[in-house]
Amino acid sequence: MEAKDFMKYKNWVVVGDVLNDGKYANKILKKLKENDYNVEGVTYKSQMDGAYETLREVTYTIGVLDLCINPIKGINIVKEAHEMGIKNILIQPGAESDEIIDFCNQNDIIAIKGCALVELSKM
Repeated sequence: MEAKDFMKYKNWVVVGDVLNDGKYANKILKKLKENDYNVEGVTYKSQMDGAYETLREVTYTIGVLDLCINPIKGINIVKEAHEMGIKNILIQPGAESDEIIDFCNQNDIIAIKGCALVELSKM
């Protein structure tokens, strides 16, 4: 499976600094919405209007988790995703770590390194 294969899923969550216009998480979230994806942002920061605080708050079944966050924080998000049964994770450049990749491999999670913006530009 490749990053482009995730684009067939319509229910996404972008995890990162989704409320900061200067960050890629925000750009990815906006571009997915522009392309008619059902997508929400998760910040993992408390009291942030406009985004969820955790994956568990999202009200729909998540098809793809787009990880756009420091890998030190990302591993806990990946573990939460596993507990929720999320099987597809797109790991943006800079969000990857051996720990995350190993955890995904050991827990039957399809983890692909790639960029949603690149894949959207090909559509």
